[in-house]
Amino acid sequence: MAILLHKLGRWCAQHRWTVIGIWAAVLVLVSVSAVTFMRPLTNEISIPDSRFEAVLDTLREEIPEASGTTGTVVFTGDAPFTDDQQDAIADVVERWNAMDDVEAVDPFESQQQLDDSQQQIVDGRAELEAGAEELDAGEAELTEAREQLDAGREQLEAGESEIATQAQLLDEGQAELDAQSEQLEGAVAAGLIPPAQAEPARAEIAAAQAQLDAGREQLEAGQAQLAQSREELEAAEQQISEGEAEIVSGREALEQGEVELAAGQRLADLTDGMRVVNEEGTVAMTQVSVTGGEASAIDPDTAREIQAIGESIADTGGVQVDFSGEFSMDLNSIFGPSEAVGLAVAAVVLLVMLGTLLAAGLPILMALVGVGVGVAGSLALSPFFDMQSITPVLALMLGLAVGIDYSLFLINRHREQLRHGMPLRESIALAVGTSGNAVTFAGLTVIIALSALTLTGMPFLGIMGLVAAATVGLSVLVAITLTPALLSLMGLRVLPRKARAAVASGDEAGNAAQDLRQADTGRGWAAGVQRRPWLAILAVVAIVVGLGYPTGQLRLGLPDSSSEPAGSTAYTTYDTIRSEFGAGATGPILAVAELDEPVGDGEVELIGAQADIAEDLAEIDGVLRVLPAGVNENRDVLAFQIQPEGGPTEESTVRLVDDLDATLPALGTDHGASIDITGQTVANIDISEQLGDALPVYLAVVVGLSLILLLLVFRSIWVPLLATVGFLLSIVAAFGAVVAVYQLGHLSFLFGVNEPGPVLSFLPILLIGILFGLAMDYQLFLVSSMREMFVHGKSAKEAVVSGFNLSARVVTAAAIIMISVFAGFIGAHLTMVRPIGLGLAVGVLIDAFLVRMTLTPAVLTLLGEKAWWLPRWLDRVLPNVDVEGVRLEQSLTPAGSGSGSAAQEPEPAGRA
Repeated sequence: MAILLHKLGRWCAQHRWTVIGIWAAVLVLVSVSAVTFMRPLTNEISIPDSRFEAVLDTLREEIPEASGTTGTVVFTGDAPFTDDQQDAIADVVERWNAMDDVEAVDPFESQQQLDDSQQQIVDGRAELEAGAEELDAGEAELTEAREQLDAGREQLEAGESEIATQAQLLDEGQAELDAQSEQLEGAVAAGLIPPAQAEPARAEIAAAQAQLDAGREQLEAGQAQLAQSREELEAAEQQISEGEAEIVSGREALEQGEVELAAGQRLADLTDGMRVVNEEGTVAMTQVSVTGGEASAIDPDTAREIQAIGESIADTGGVQVDFSGEFSMDLNSIFGPSEAVGLAVAAVVLLVMLGTLLAAGLPILMALVGVGVGVAGSLALSPFFDMQSITPVLALMLGLAVGIDYSLFLINRHREQLRHGMPLRESIALAVGTSGNAVTFAGLTVIIALSALTLTGMPFLGIMGLVAAATVGLSVLVAITLTPALLSLMGLRVLPRKARAAVASGDEAGNAAQDLRQADTGRGWAAGVQRRPWLAILAVVAIVVGLGYPTGQLRLGLPDSSSEPAGSTAYTTYDTIRSEFGAGATGPILAVAELDEPVGDGEVELIGAQADIAEDLAEIDGVLRVLPAGVNENRDVLAFQIQPEGGPTEESTVRLVDDLDATLPALGTDHGASIDITGQTVANIDISEQLGDALPVYLAVVVGLSLILLLLVFRSIWVPLLATVGFLLSIVAAFGAVVAVYQLGHLSFLFGVNEPGPVLSFLPILLIGILFGLAMDYQLFLVSSMREMFVHGKSAKEAVVSGFNLSARVVTAAAIIMISVFAGFIGAHLTMVRPIGLGLAVGVLIDAFLVRMTLTPAVLTLLGEKAWWLPRWLDRVLPNVDVEGVRLEQSLTPAGSGSGSAAQEPEPAGRA
C-alpha cells in the first residue's frame, strides 16, 4: 500500500496541473449540478414499515384531507382584537385558501361555533320541550274529541235502533192492513159481503194506509237524519285519526330530535373547553394544512408565500403574526457565522503551527474542495432520495474536520522531510507513502463507521451516513492527490522563510527518514506519563466518569420548536400555544380506527360511532380531549385527534403513548375496530425501538471491521483492544456532556439552550459511529508512530515516548482544529446539529488528549513489549499493509548503503 501511494504521490507532484485541472473540473461540474437539480431539504423523518408510518399511509390513502402537512399560525394583539383586525385576519385566511392545495380556517368563526355549540344544545332542548308540550296539549284535545265522538256514536246507534223498531212496527201494521184488505176483498168477491157494505171498511183501510204512509215518511226522514249524523261522525273520526297520526309522527320526530340532540351534546362535550381564541381575545391560532405534494415537508416556495400573506397583517397595526417551524425553518442554510468562527480558529491554529499563511491556507483549501465536491454532489443527487436538512450539514462538519487534519498530516511530514534536506518531489512522494498510508486507513475506519449506518434499517440515517462517508472518502482522495500537486506547485514556500534559507544552505541535510526518528525519549508529556502510568490511568478514568455521570439520565426524543432559539418565530408560536391553549396543543396524537363494518348512512350513526370511540379514548389518563378529525368515503375509517395534557417531548406524553398501546387493542375489539396511533411521540418511540434493535448489529459490524483493520495496521492484539476501550470512555464522556447541557440544562446560557429537553433520538448511534471512526484516526496517527519506532529497533518504552514526541505536535494541532470545527456547529442554524457538534467536540477532546495522549501511553508502558504481541500463525496469515513505510524505505535505499533505514524490518520482541 505504501509503495502504491508513494507512486501516486510522485505522479501527482509531476503532473500537478493535470491533477489541479481534474479537481477544478469536478468541483465546477458538481456545483452546477447541485444548483440545477437540488431539491428542497426536509426536516421530516420517514421510516418504512414502522408503526407510525403505516398509520400515516392509511390516513393518506383513506382520508387525504386529514393527512397533509399542517402548521400553526398565531396572531397576537396588543389588546382584544377589534372588528377591523378580525376582518383583516379573515382576509388573510381567505387568501391562504385561494392558494393551491392550502386550507385554513378563520379562528374567530371556529371560536364562535365552539362558543355557540352549548347554547345551541340549550336552545334545541327548549324547542324539544315546547314541542312536547304542544303534542301533549293536542293529544288531550284529541282525547276529549274522541270521547265526544264515542258519545255521539252511542246516540246515533240508539236512534238507529229506535228507527229500526218503528220500521218493524210499520211493516207489521202494513202486513196486518194488507191482510184486512185482502180478507175484505175476498169476502166481497165471494159475495159474503155486499159491495155497499164493504165501502166503510175500505175507507177505514184507506185511512189506516194513509196513517202508515205518513209514518213511513217520518221514518224515512229520521233515517236520512241518522245517515247525515253518521257521515258527520265518520268525518269527525277521520279528523281525529289524522290528528292522532300527527301526534304519533310528532312523537317520532321528537324522539329523533332527542337522539340528534344527544349526539350534538356528546360532540359539544368532547370540544368543551377547547379554544382557538383565548379568553381575553388577544391571541388567535389557526391551522394551515398543505396537501398535494410528494414530500412530507412543505415546499419552501409555498411556505414563503404563506408567510408573506400572513405578514401582510402588519398593515392593520397592533397585530403580530408568528409561524410554527413547518413554515419558518430555513432548511437550506448549512453554513453560518458560528461555523465560520470555528473555521477561523482552525486557521489560527494552522498559522501558529505552520508559520506561513500559504502553508496554513493549504489544509483549509483542501478541506473546502473535499466538502465542496461531497456536499454539492449529494445535493445534486437529492432528486433521487429524500435528504434530511441535517445530512449535508453533517457531511460538511466531518469533511471540514478530517479534510484539514488529513492534509495537515501530509504537509507536516513533508515539511519535516524538507527541513532535513530531502528533495521536493521525493519528499512529497514519501509523505504520501507514509503519512498518506495512515490517512488512508484512518479514512477507511471513518467510512466503515458511517457506511454501517445503513444497517439500522432507517433510510434517513443510511443516507446521512453514506453522504458523510462519501465526503470523508473524497477528503482522503483530495489529501493524497491534490495536496501533493499543490505542494509541488508551492515548492519550498511551504516552509517559513528561515527554514527555507536553512534548506537552501544545506545546514540540515541528512537522511530525512532516519533523522525524523531521532526523537528525545526523556522529556515531554509521554515521558511524564511513563513515570506514573497508574496515576495517569486513574486520572483519565476519574475525569471520564465525572463527565459521563449524566449519561445515566439520558432520555431520547425528537426535536420540537421548544428547542428553537428564544425570540424566533417558531419558538414564539410554540410558547404562545403552550401558555394560551395548553402544551398538548403543540403536538397532538393522531388515532385512526379501521372499522370491521361501515357506519350507517345517517349523520347520527356517524356521530354516535365517533363519539363512542372518542369518549373511551378521553377516559385514558393523560388525555385532555379527543376530537373527531375525519371519515373516509366508505365510512369504515375514522380519524381522531388526541390532545395530551403534556407536550410531545414530556415524559407524561410518553407514558400516555405506552398506555394507549396497552389499551387500544381491547378498546378496538369493543368497538369492532382496529385502532392505532401516530404522531411525534409515537414516532420517537418507534425510532428508539428500531435503533435499539439495530444498535447491537451496528456495533458488532463497526467494531469488528475496525478491529480487523487495526489488527492489520498494528499487527498486535492488545493495541486494537485498547483502542476500543478508549473509544468507550470517549463516548461516555460525550454522552454525559450532551445530556448535562441539552437535557439537564447545565450551562445552558453558555450554549444557547433555550429549553432543556430530551436528546435527539438518533444522536447516540450517530455519535457512536462518527466518534469511533475519529478515535481510530488518532489511534492510527499516534500509535503508528510508536510502532514505527519499535520496528526500527527502539525498546517498547522508548518507542512509546519517541513515537509520541514524533506525532504529538501535529496530532495536538489536528485535534484542536477538529474540536474547533465541531464546536463551531454548537451555534449552528439548525438546532438539531448543535448537540451533535457539542458531543463530537467533547468526544474528540477527551479521546485525543486523555485517551490517546494519556491513557494509551500509560497502558502501553505497562504492557511493554507485550503490547506488540501477535501469534506467529496470525502474523503469517495477515497481509502486511506496511503502514510504517518500512518496505517503502527499503525500496528507496540503495543496496549497500549504510545511511538509510535498516535493510529489513527488525523482528519485534515478544512474538510467539
